[in-house]
Amino acid sequence: MKIEFFDVSGRHPAARPGDAPAVRALSLSVRAGEQVAIIGPSGAGKTTLLHLMACALRPSAGRLLLNDNDPWQLSRSALQDLRGALFLAPQLPPLPPRQRVVTAVLAGRLPHESLWTSLCSLFYPVDIPRAERALAGFDVSDKLFDRVDRLSGGERQRVGLARALVSEASLLLVDEPLSALDPTRSQHAIETLTQAACERGATLVATLHHVEMALAHFPRIVGLRDGALAFDLPAAAVTQQHLQALYAQKLHELTEPASVDADAFPTAAAPVVMHCR
Repeated sequence: MKIEFFDVSGRHPAARPGDAPAVRALSLSVRAGEQVAIIGPSGAGKTTLLHLMACALRPSAGRLLLNDNDPWQLSRSALQDLRGALFLAPQLPPLPPRQRVVTAVLAGRLPHESLWTSLCSLFYPVDIPRAERALAGFDVSDKLFDRVDRLSGGERQRVGLARALVSEASLLLVDEPLSALDPTRSQHAIETLTQAACERGATLVATLHHVEMALAHFPRIVGLRDGALAFDLPAAAVTQQHLQALYAQKLHELTEPASVDADAFPTAAAPVVMHCR
């Protein structure tokens, strides 16, 4: 799926009236099948940018095109069909706590299944091997029949990523997929995501706090600061000077170690509001 932004501005879903836009007059184009990492300091507008791409947030100014269509000019049913062709994976996946992992993963296929199949799958999952393969890609297939509320934070995050693998989406939008993972699992998770997107020819846009991972695994890097485009470069062209300017006043976000693996802390997930389909 091709993405085009023309001077797009947008406010964070939780913004109050009068707050400045989280994304400001941004122009950007992503080709179909391209893989792009979005980096920048906290508060740069990365998550809002993903919500705009996912048609979960309407631009307050400018124009967004997906495959040459303005989603906000489509009929309600056409917009629903378009949303079915994309997948937004939030940093904290909103998984029903009492649901089995296999059912939670296969929910990623709901836009591509009939109502009858979806209802049947709630009682008996219709494609268990597909869910198991997706979970194996993130080293969590042993949790296939566990309840979601028995998972640790890192396990929940990997189950959320497995949902993207079972979907048939042509646009994968992934928000901070490594925040609860240790370096080894982070490496494996990002390799699984990029390889899966490449194999199906899907466009992949991911926001990443781990700058080294972004530079190592994505051919194109977009730097976002204060809601505006700081740079848009091939990974090989991003220099330390670019990064220092991007993270000015927040240089600790460039140098601090990766997050501690949340698998060590088996606490329940905090409730999350989803602003997507």
